[in-house]
Amino acid sequence: MPGAGAFPTAPVSPDAILLTTAWIRPDHAGGGLGRLLVQGMARDLVARRDGVRAVEAFARTGRAPVGGHEECVVPAEFLARVGFKTHRPHPRTPRMRMEMRSLATWRDEVEAAWERIVGAVRRPRPSPAPVPREARSPRPWGPGASRRTSLVRR
Repeated sequence: MPGAGAFPTAPVSPDAILLTTAWIRPDHAGGGLGRLLVQGMARDLVARRDGVRAVEAFARTGRAPVGGHEECVVPAEFLARVGFKTHRPHPRTPRMRMEMRSLATWRDEVEAAWERIVGAVRRPRPSPAPVPREARSPRPWGPGASRRTSLVRR
């Protein structure tokens, strides 16, 4: 990625791919869209199985100056909330890393939780046991009598 070498915590590890940026419109912030973006990226990377061991991102601490290049750098707090850990500390632009092993574990945990939720919602009801013939209530009409004749008053 052009310009990635200019970060004080460069270079990106050879076993990782670089998440360059993520952005959500301010009027949609706080609704979980950023988390969904990172989860989608993680799901796609786990499915690829091409030897990538981690995702790294240059992060920023504090607020970005408006109009500066740091505005495009993802906040470290956000990356930490979605599973990244500080790989190379720096006061302004730490390099964060999310291991693919943790993604696979995370995916397994999510799938297991989903199965528990679905199982709780769709809990099969046991079918009632058949009632033995002897325990059934007798018919108001006897053997060979029709319903019509047994219901007529005499």
